[in-house]
Amino acid sequence: MRSTRLIVLSCATLTVVACTNPRVNANITQQLSDAAAEINGLRNDLAQVQNDLDSLRTVVVKQDSTISRLAAVNNIPISR
Repeated sequence: MRSTRLIVLSCATLTVVACTNPRVNANITQQLSDAAAEINGLRNDLAQVQNDLDSLRTVVVKQDSTISRLAAVNNIPISR
């Protein structure tokens, strides 16, 4: 009697789980795909920002060295 109930409950649970709507699964898959595309876009944007920052650092270093040289030639002390 007890094993029969277990089998019936297992079959009922399996039936409920197996009867998911394919449209819902497709929508979830599409949303996950869209989220992955957005994350990849953010990664690309972050990489571009990092490249821009590195470029700006290079420019600042060049300007800093130029200012230091001009100050040294004109005997102007620079506090850092």
